[in-house]
Amino acid sequence: MAKLYFKYGAMGSSKTAQALITKYNYEENDMKVWLIKPSADTRDGTAIIRSRIGLEAQCEIITPDKDIYARYREGFRDNCSAVIVDECQFLTMEQIDQLRAIVNDFSIPVMCFGLRTDFQTKLFPGSLRLMELADCIEEIKTICDCGCKATTNARISNGYIVTEGAQVVLGGNDSYVAMCHRCYIRSIQEHRKIKLHGQN
Repeated sequence: MAKLYFKYGAMGSSKTAQALITKYNYEENDMKVWLIKPSADTRDGTAIIRSRIGLEAQCEIITPDKDIYARYREGFRDNCSAVIVDECQFLTMEQIDQLRAIVNDFSIPVMCFGLRTDFQTKLFPGSLRLMELADCIEEIKTICDCGCKATTNARISNGYIVTEGAQVVLGGNDSYVAMCHRCYIRSIQEHRKIKLHGQN
């Protein structure tokens, strides 16, 4: 039975790598995958999904006004074994409903990979809808510098955690650090200087 999956994790938990490995596994068995990502994710340019460890693949860009259900029905319903979505948190709630409808109507698994919460520990709209609709919800774990499980995506500017601003500000290791909630709160309270990963 086909299912809607939400596989979430903090920054740096290898969500994109897992999405691309899943795509590879389908294709190795001669099955076609429709790989998509929201247009809000422009870090690697258009129509490319790239992981931190170097895996990459061509994808289709989904703008906020695109009807994913209609696009699937018109272009993929007869030759697609699975839909894989990277950075799913940037989809609209309506687009998550459309992914749910693809699972229901075409018995195709849809696997969504992305963040659960933003830098203020608040759910993204797409992630909220996935928490409500997904058949399977799985956390992809990563660790804080202290060794505990990281659950928070701390946005860093000038060495300090930012607690105000737009929900969507693109960045990777140059702008965000995955932290456990305790370290996140203590770093804010104590105004700690935070070292970004990969920096000397």
